Amino acid sequence: MASMYLRGRIWWGKYSSQGRTVRQSLKTQDKREARRRLRELEAQTAGGERQTTAKETWDAAAADLLTYYHAYGTRNPVEAGYKIKKLTTHFGGTRLATIDASAIAEYVSYRKAQGAANASINGELMTLRRALGLAAERGKLDRVPVVRTLRPAAPRTGFLERGQVELVCKALAPDLALVVRIGCVYGWRIKSEVLALTKAQVDLDAGTLRLEPGSTKNRDGRVVYLTDELKRALADQLARVRAIEREMGVAIPWVFPHVRGYHRGQRRREFYRSWRTACRKAGQTGALLHDLRRSAARHMIGLGIPERVVMAVAGWKTRSMLDRYHIVSPGDLRDVARRLSDNSTYNLGTGDA
Repeated sequence: MASMYLRGRIWWGKYSSQGRTVRQSLKTQDKREARRRLRELEAQTAGGERQTTAKETWDAAAADLLTYYHAYGTRNPVEAGYKIKKLTTHFGGTRLATIDASAIAEYVSYRKAQGAANASINGELMTLRRALGLAAERGKLDRVPVVRTLRPAAPRTGFLERGQVELVCKALAPDLALVVRIGCVYGWRIKSEVLALTKAQVDLDAGTLRLEPGSTKNRDGRVVYLTDELKRALADQLARVRAIEREMGVAIPWVFPHVRGYHRGQRRREFYRSWRTACRKAGQTGALLHDLRRSAARHMIGLGIPERVVMAVAGWKTRSMLDRYHIVSPGDLRDVARRLSDNSTYNLGTGDA
């Protein structure tokens, strides 16, 4: 069985090759890098078929996976790229034959030490599994190791009531308040869907907002009809953008560009600092922008809108995903007791004997 030990500050490896024990300097002071090099040495000395596949590296497998996604469109390559980048930080230069159950467990520990959530690590592990599976399909890997995922944490249950959202909006600039209201009404993702809107996706005559196919997380397009309030607010926002265009002498395609500063006229990609400040002023410290999706689900279902319509508006493909966002509050549970009390059928033991 292979092992490592220190000589001074340098890691050395001890492993078996052709029936004899080999001790060799791993030429590094970094323990994680030493483990990677030791696994490579084991793979190189294993002989036979494994020695051939040991030449294939993670970097090549990652590139193959991205090419596959671009060719077949089974997954958004940009979204997959984020996870591949995390994996490459750890496995970059590592030969595929050395990525076994032990190496995967080390990766999990490495990501946990960075503070990554279980759900994030699971997404990366599934990407790793697919990359190794594709390499095996193409004869670049002898076998795919077992990739075990972690138990996901309980879903977040945070949400904002409509009155709380309005208090936050009052502490925001008009354009950012509109972004929040759109997210809260339709359950759209703030960063990738609302802030990414272009003027071509807004039709004030028809009263619609449109997300193009391929631009959303599930790759489906969406169309929603605007409320009268949002229609007026969007008209005002587009007027503000046109004023910036006249002042700068450039065409701005975005509905929510930066309105001042060095990046004026460019696409706004986030406003976390403004959001946190507004939440603090509104007494909602700790609220997340993503909580607006849960708020939207609660509100639409509370209005009696059919669940299949709620799913179509917010972009949930499965009922299980809707269930994760439709949060039941203590107030909802108290309302059950109130309704039951109001119904004489449940007033047991109050009548005459």
